[in-house]
Amino acid sequence: MARISSAQKSATSRESLLSIGQVLARLGPEFPDLSPSKLRFLEERQLICPARTESGYRKFSASDLDRLRFVLTMQRDHYLPLKVIRGYLDELDAGRQPALPGGGGPAPSMLSSERRYTRDELIREAGATVMLLSDAVSASLIIPVELFGDEALSVLRALVELQKSGIEPRHLRGFRSAAERELGLIESALIPVARRKDASSRAKAAELAREIAGQLEVVRGSLIRSALSKL
Repeated sequence: MARISSAQKSATSRESLLSIGQVLARLGPEFPDLSPSKLRFLEERQLICPARTESGYRKFSASDLDRLRFVLTMQRDHYLPLKVIRGYLDELDAGRQPALPGGGGPAPSMLSSERRYTRDELIREAGATVMLLSDAVSASLIIPVELFGDEALSVLRALVELQKSGIEPRHLRGFRSAAERELGLIESALIPVARRKDASSRAKAAELAREIAGQLEVVRGSLIRSALSKL
């Protein structure tokens, strides 16, 4: 792992390097499950490579922060395993423009963080109505919070389009039940790892949960496409 040498100090003096605590303070609101053990786990998997001081403390640059946000966003929003994300980043580092694995559309930018929306902003951005958002919350399709993220915006936009076809949030109540059943499957699969209480095991359990969720998404998508082909 690289250390901050005297030759590097002039290069790094122009930018403020962040400690682990400062990184958590900046990214914690976007990624509540981020922890020191998660940062160390991502470093072990070579997703991030912070510099080290002569005393061995990790220090993160602005580009490290952007890369970390990118990795966490790919995990959360695209359910990609770390080995896939690493391969994707290796391609980017090599100057290529790879497609996002899984056909999930364009990758999130490493230069921008997720926007947050108030209730009124969310309704306006989605082209929805107050009633539609209320119905979505009642059907447990959107979790009521003070500030909404991009995922809530995507869901509400989808509900706007579904409403045009006569599909209302109340028709989708079963989606929440199905999600809870899938969560039960994931929790059962994680029991052997979850029994170990060390920080590294918790980070591995979180990564395994995302991998399983991604695989369940593949199966569910295949079933839907197969059913549609018979229409």
